[in-house]
Amino acid sequence: MKQQTRHFETKQNNSRILLGLVLLFLFFNLFVTQQAYAESSREQSIAKAGILRVCIWPDYFSISYKNKKTGQLEGIDIDLSKEFARDLGVDIKYVPTHFGIFMDDIEQDRCDIAMFGIGKTEARAKRIDYSEPYLSSGMYGIASKTNPVVTSWESMDQEGVVVCVQKGTYMENAMRNNLRNAELMTVIKHSQREIEVRSGRADVFIADYPYGQKMIKVYDWATLLEPKSPTRQFQYAYAVRKGQPEWLKRVNQFVTDIKKDGRLAHFAESNNLLPIALTPEQ
Repeated sequence: MKQQTRHFETKQNNSRILLGLVLLFLFFNLFVTQQAYAESSREQSIAKAGILRVCIWPDYFSISYKNKKTGQLEGIDIDLSKEFARDLGVDIKYVPTHFGIFMDDIEQDRCDIAMFGIGKTEARAKRIDYSEPYLSSGMYGIASKTNPVVTSWESMDQEGVVVCVQKGTYMENAMRNNLRNAELMTVIKHSQREIEVRSGRADVFIADYPYGQKMIKVYDWATLLEPKSPTRQFQYAYAVRKGQPEWLKRVNQFVTDIKKDGRLAHFAESNNLLPIALTPEQ
């Protein structure tokens, strides 16, 4: 009788163990399925469409610039966005935007990612998620060669001088916080900065390294004012919609890869941006 009881208890225990294993297996499968979906929901939609939608500002010299002579897009983020699409195994579609509306475009799902040297600011971080940085630039002044007053970065902050910045850029906050004597002028369009300086309504406008290089390359009237002491460095990154941690992780993996495998250095050099590229050597 005792032997029968032990045999019955053993069968019960085995049944419980088997049931536990089955439930554990089902739970594990459910967990893996949910995780796989969470990790790849954005990538799945990109793969299904066969297209990576990339927001760019087509007036950003050396970054994402539409060459007026050739009609072709060029710049480091045109090269790197193609590399990212290749890594994902899809084609690419560019969505024109600018700094005033790109966060709206991301939030309204007009693009999967913004890739055009987006300066990292606290205000923007409230609406978008940034990747790890890949470029870092200080600030530079652009003035007319004939300006009798502003002949260097250090001569800029004096009474009677008008300093122009584009509204919504990190330069606006930086100048607003640092200028003590000069007057600050804000404009909406980036091209207005050049117009204000050429017309004499402003003495100088503030730009980053890529745009400064454009000015001295394209316009013979412009002079680049480089600070003797480096200004605060602003990091540039890519931007994605908030609430997509696994997509952000994939973007960060791409940034890590291009730093390690030399693609960042290669395309930075070919676009004359190597001095500001965050390569492993820096």
